[in-house]
Amino acid sequence: MSRIAMTTRQRELPPEFVEALDHARARLGGLASDVRFFPSTGSTNDIAAALAAAGGHEGTVVVADEQTAGRGRRGRTWFSPPASGLYVSVVLVPARAKVTPDRAIGLLTLAAGVALAEAVEHATGLTTDIKWPNDLLIGRRKLAGILAEAVDRRPVPDTRERHGASASASGSPEPLRGTDVPSNSGGGGVPDASEMDGAPREIGNVILGYGINVGAMSYPPALAGRATSLETELGRPIDRALLFAETLASLASRYDDLLAGRFDAILDQWRERGPSSIGARVAWDTPSGRRSGVTAGIDERGALLVQAGGQVERIVSGEITWL
Repeated sequence: MSRIAMTTRQRELPPEFVEALDHARARLGGLASDVRFFPSTGSTNDIAAALAAAGGHEGTVVVADEQTAGRGRRGRTWFSPPASGLYVSVVLVPARAKVTPDRAIGLLTLAAGVALAEAVEHATGLTTDIKWPNDLLIGRRKLAGILAEAVDRRPVPDTRERHGASASASGSPEPLRGTDVPSNSGGGGVPDASEMDGAPREIGNVILGYGINVGAMSYPPALAGRATSLETELGRPIDRALLFAETLASLASRYDDLLAGRFDAILDQWRERGPSSIGARVAWDTPSGRRSGVTAGIDERGALLVQAGGQVERIVSGEITWL
């Protein structure tokens, strides 16, 4: 049995966050009816997964002031210093979409990218680009990232234990993956069907995590020159509480589009905000070796299309190098 540690006890949501949510309540739909705040924790996705596996309901939100083990795609570390970013995870159930639920699952990450871009623009006036499948950029520097992971609904120990919480292996989140993948490197892409790690299974709860760099900060050497923040771009302080409420309100709107089958509304906005999906040179690894090509858009299920060697490759996950 694996254990997911909550490194600090849950605390009351800061009053400015409560006020911002109250102002946005009419736009939140079913999101944020249950909000859990942690001053510091390992990963908000892990906490949300434990809550979901223990019976936590759709729309539950976990937010932290700091993550000590935040992660992005392919298990990479997400730099999450205290009071410098917005670190949030939400429990969603895209499989209950009214039409083609497998397509709704596949488009969830793209819908979240559109929602975050809209929220940042509403809260700050900044326009961001979306890079497939899950990054928000300003120029060529990363502002935000998204990670969607599936988790089973199976009994786990109560997450309200005195000294933290634990989850069985069934409560551990796993990256959503697809099967139509020309890359031999896994993780973090857009699922094309209700499968995970190549084994057919039904996807129920999905933990949608996102991190936005808010405050100006000193980045580790590996990130220097590749990351940016809202305050760096604007040269002024940002109201994190307002940004928190705006991201949830925008996510609620785009999640409603998914559940109602309004996929074109999501895809149209993503294409408008994702200029690098057409005409950019990329490379990726396949079982037969390294390949390269030029992006040719995204298809109706959110897969990246790449023109390579006289044919169009369809990439639903894997590690893409943008050249």
